[in-house]
Amino acid sequence: MIITVTLNPALDKTAELDILRPGELNRLKNIVVDAGGKGINVSKMVAALGGRTVATGFAGGSGGEEIIRALSIEDIATDFVKVDGLTRTNLKVLDQATRLTELNEPGVMVTEREAESLIKKLAGYANADAIFALSGSLCQGVEIEFYARLIRMIHNGGGIAFLDADGEAFRAALEEKPDFIKPNRYELMDYYQVSGNMELKELAELCVRLRSGGVGKIAASMGAEGALFAGGDEIIYAPGIPVRAHSAVGAGDSMTGAFAYGLERNLSWRETCALALASSAGAAATAGTKPPDRRLVEELREKVQLHSVKI
Repeated sequence: MIITVTLNPALDKTAELDILRPGELNRLKNIVVDAGGKGINVSKMVAALGGRTVATGFAGGSGGEEIIRALSIEDIATDFVKVDGLTRTNLKVLDQATRLTELNEPGVMVTEREAESLIKKLAGYANADAIFALSGSLCQGVEIEFYARLIRMIHNGGGIAFLDADGEAFRAALEEKPDFIKPNRYELMDYYQVSGNMELKELAELCVRLRSGGVGKIAASMGAEGALFAGGDEIIYAPGIPVRAHSAVGAGDSMTGAFAYGLERNLSWRETCALALASSAGAAATAGTKPPDRRLVEELREKVQLHSVKI
């Protein structure tokens, strides 16, 4: 079972326009509203590939109810903690050059009691057959060490912890040695406080340093340039697959979902890397935050190239 945790879910409204003109009237088109949040996007990708998943986290007010309803329509099981606040709505605008502008609300403020309720709920899932995906920003009222605490609980129960976070929450969680992380290139560079244009080999060296600290497998997403995958005894570079991009939202989450699915299905490391890149590219080619169709993923997987990187 793959359990996703979204502390700060959202109703994602994705729209397109030709050119974004700040300070002027902008007319949106092709508006799509989806249940969103990084963990929820992971669940949607797992479900699209045919896997079993439960989406959890905090849900508040009418926005939270709409998210639960939308996921039920997609046959995704949910087990959210209901909170008093109102789940946020985010606006994501994509222009003709596929530049993404995001206007994200801060999200709900949760109480200590509500946070403890979620921990207790998740503890009920923590066993040797469980794969947890902890994804996205922390909501207001939650301690910086919340993900670290969850990873410790998951490992104590024999489960596997995936992490996709940034900033101080990411740094704190790494102390608990998650089994899989998915930073993008900028988050990876920020963690090591380096700047500038890093070569592929230099990024690969940062992945090696992270793994030497006890982190399991790493997928470092690089946008249209593809991704670096570090696992086992091999570092793999997969160049990006040219697609007509409709939305970059959820592409990294689809990569995480594909990795969780590949682990659950006992796919080989290289098979999983290929599936992950194809799923990410498929998400970029799909409007809104909907997951790519499985047939599209299979078509794109045939185009994936995997190259070993020598350090």
